[in-house]
Amino acid sequence: MSHGPSTDWGEDKASDYKARLGIYLFIVYCIVYAGFVAINTFSPKLMGVIIFAGLNLACVYGFGLIILAIVMGLIYNAMCTAAENRMNQSAGEGK
Repeated sequence: MSHGPSTDWGEDKASDYKARLGIYLFIVYCIVYAGFVAINTFSPKLMGVIIFAGLNLACVYGFGLIILAIVMGLIYNAMCTAAENRMNQSAGEGK
């Protein structure tokens, strides 16, 4: 016995925008992460240099990657919500 979905969501007019934005943010994160890997690969001693408050570059860069991922997730959520509101409401007005 299938009850179906609890609500009718309809078509998401912002899905292309959200996918494109997600890919762009993913590429940005990959570039920043590739910098971390490159430093570890080609100059591992550099990761031991004390940078900030007694922490070495490896710790600062690693925490920076985590914080960047969280901030990018918040940015993605905010931009997607705005796009959904703008595109889906304007599409509903034309009906």
